[in-house]
Amino acid sequence: MPSRYLYLVRHGEQQDAEHGLPDGPLSARGVRQAKAIAERLGGVPFTGAWTSPLQRAQETARIMTERLPALEPQPSALLMDCIPSGPTPDLPHAFEPFFGGVTEEEIAAGEAQMSDALAEWMTPPAGSDRHDLLITHNFVIGWFVRETFGAPTWRWLGVNQANCGLTIIRVRSAKPPVLVTHNDLGHLAPEIRTGLTVAQPY
Repeated sequence: MPSRYLYLVRHGEQQDAEHGLPDGPLSARGVRQAKAIAERLGGVPFTGAWTSPLQRAQETARIMTERLPALEPQPSALLMDCIPSGPTPDLPHAFEPFFGGVTEEEIAAGEAQMSDALAEWMTPPAGSDRHDLLITHNFVIGWFVRETFGAPTWRWLGVNQANCGLTIIRVRSAKPPVLVTHNDLGHLAPEIRTGLTVAQPY
């Protein structure tokens, strides 16, 4: 039974991310994180690679490609930073303030984007095994994890990934998808583990 293995990587730490800038280059720690995740994935026989078109993800992909020259990440708007879904009746009250500044248009765009992303990557391969690398953002990865468990739509909230943390999902045709590992940081030295305390779509 062929499987698709999705290697979901959150981009490296963005320079001045704490100031709320929407996008920008990687910090010095972010560069180290990108090099470390490249070393971690050096033995994976990737069959495809895609990256968010935002600068922080593109730079992470470039650094990874320097160490993994066989990689040719393609930009995909399906991996853009987004709000994957809006508030629902079963949303815990603690999460309600998050949506205070989010427009209906942003939610609708995020829902459509992630529906297309799941159709693109959460499907089993037709032939042999695939190993696909997706360099993307916190909320996008949270949505893939939520989908793996068939959890309520709001459950991507609180499923957080550190910068250059590694999440692996196995997709099969005859069985439900499997979360192989989530937010694995074994390749990152403790002093460069960042991102988990930031409750924003970085």
